[in-house]
Amino acid sequence: MKIINPFGILKNECQKLKKSTKPDLPLKESESTLRIDQSLDLDYDLVKIQQVGFTDPFAMQGVLVLKTDDGKEFPISAFSGEVARYISNFINTKRDSLPTIYHMIEQICEECELLMVKIKLYQSGNALRANLYFTGKKDLVLRNFRASDAVALAAFYSAPILIRKDLLKEKAIVKQ
Repeated sequence: MKIINPFGILKNECQKLKKSTKPDLPLKESESTLRIDQSLDLDYDLVKIQQVGFTDPFAMQGVLVLKTDDGKEFPISAFSGEVARYISNFINTKRDSLPTIYHMIEQICEECELLMVKIKLYQSGNALRANLYFTGKKDLVLRNFRASDAVALAAFYSAPILIRKDLLKEKAIVKQ
């Protein structure tokens, strides 16, 4: 099994960007940048984090619910309680305590003048995975990373979260 270091990839891309960027050339508008007037990918829906919590009384395992504007939901669990706490803090604009790994991404983005523009969540086998989209002087897509970390970074950067439509479910209506 090959282990991929996402931060090594990001750092290498940053170094390539610094070597290849010519400031006198006009910047090309990105295909991956999510613009206000851009239509979304037809296979994905825009979701927001509706709830964040824990599945156990010891706060060891996190859970969150993503929800579309039209009421479709997708729960995510099986990630650490620590990540759930960070997501909750980021939603509440508490960004003063960053885990080292997220801080590293923030520093690389600042150094390379990159901005996270969106994440896309999808299922890969039995796991939920994510692609992270960055733009700046150059576009960068980090593929096949843990969904929980991607959602945490999207919450930190207030970036849009997109999820494959086939994963969403209608919310059950309980009659009383």
